[in-house]
Amino acid sequence: MSSLNYRHFTLGIEEEYMVVDPQTRELKSHEQKIVAEGQKILKDKVKAEMHQAVVEVGTDICQNIDEAFKDVASLRGNIAQIAGELGYWVGASGTHPFSHWNSQLITDNVRYHQIVNELQEAARSNLIFGLHVHVGMEDRKMAIHIANSARYFLPHVYALSTNSPFWIGRKTGYKSYRTKVFDKFPRTGIPDYFDSIESYDNFVNLLIKTNCIDNAKKIWWDLRVHPYFNTVEFRICDVPLKIQETIAIAALFQCICAKLYKLRSQNMNFIMYQRALLNENKWRASRYGIEGSMIDFGKETEVATVQLIYELLDFIDDVIDELGCRHAINYITTMLENGTGADRQLKVFEETNSLISVVDYINRQFLAV
Repeated sequence: MSSLNYRHFTLGIEEEYMVVDPQTRELKSHEQKIVAEGQKILKDKVKAEMHQAVVEVGTDICQNIDEAFKDVASLRGNIAQIAGELGYWVGASGTHPFSHWNSQLITDNVRYHQIVNELQEAARSNLIFGLHVHVGMEDRKMAIHIANSARYFLPHVYALSTNSPFWIGRKTGYKSYRTKVFDKFPRTGIPDYFDSIESYDNFVNLLIKTNCIDNAKKIWWDLRVHPYFNTVEFRICDVPLKIQETIAIAALFQCICAKLYKLRSQNMNFIMYQRALLNENKWRASRYGIEGSMIDFGKETEVATVQLIYELLDFIDDVIDELGCRHAINYITTMLENGTGADRQLKVFEETNSLISVVDYINRQFLAV
């Protein structure tokens, strides 16, 4: 065991779920009934989202991956039960296979009305479901350092999470079409490098001062130093079909942060690559998931994405046991063997030629062990 203290690498996980009509399998406005009932049991861990067919949940601050697993499993179990009692289904997929956004209602909330007023059709059509993972930091200076370095690994983890191959009844050809939908928003994608936390704060303050945004939460990057919490927030992933997939991805982000922290403590750093290069790998992850290849910038060559993910697992291996998450990380091998959520949705569609069957599968996977 090293003398480094990894205790501050706490976890917080947010997931967005779709609410489905069991008869039509279409997305369905639940008129915030699920949120209202959920808050009686789960308090502010359940929230409304901009579209009324979405339920957002967030865990407590979890000290380790086992706490996170219990919290996510409890949230999914409670939401599924509440939804069922109210006559709805729930599921976790980056997009709904066929429901059209233009028939979905916007939640009556000042903030959401402001966003729709500003972003118009881009906001109305933003009917997507993501996974956000917060990793605790000792301070904001360390947070910006880790965020800068962690950008490199975003496409690798994103490839594992791909779970949105369909959009408005069409097979998109992408493993994750969710990001293509979200790209219409401003201030999205992989962020630039910031040489200090002061530079980052100056950037945010300039946007606020010039009325680009009214608060820092309107920066929707794939990863950000959180404006209010001492966390780095990873926002690139599609919400996964299964609980174990969410937990494996959260553990991976936690380990990446801990490894970068360990390197920093040894006066070592990870190479910084240009955002434009990182975006090449992000595009490949979106299009091909784990079935394609990405660029190894060090070797300046294409390498199979699966191989790069195994190399990432080797890279973080020396911090996994200290974080107590080897069992969660081991599940990544299962994900690579079984295919991502997108691969499995596409397999169901190939076997049945029915998007209804795909929705049924998404619903079944929600609590699957």
